[in-house]
Amino acid sequence: MPSEQNESIKSALDNLNKLLGHRARLGICVLLARHTALSFSRLKELLEETDGSLGAQLRKLEDEGFISVKKEFRNRKPVSWYCLTETGQSGLERHLDALKQLINTES
Repeated sequence: MPSEQNESIKSALDNLNKLLGHRARLGICVLLARHTALSFSRLKELLEETDGSLGAQLRKLEDEGFISVKKEFRNRKPVSWYCLTETGQSGLERHLDALKQLINTES
């Protein structure tokens, strides 16, 4: 493999975001990139995750500044709404660009 291709692959791998390497976290970010906001219950339904697993993945994304959460009450029940932040949007775009670069690199 020519050196230029090696560098291209290395560069793409370096640009992958480890945070988005988990299926659920990547799914959360992709879904939130397509919607203004989604509730915990809707994310749970779409991703087919358990409460505990989804909660842990959302917390990791929130801790890294990729998502924000707004909590409110509807009919006396708590509802958490999640949105992708600018940091999350740019992180997702860089991650997807790196994946595209890897896919398009000739072997």
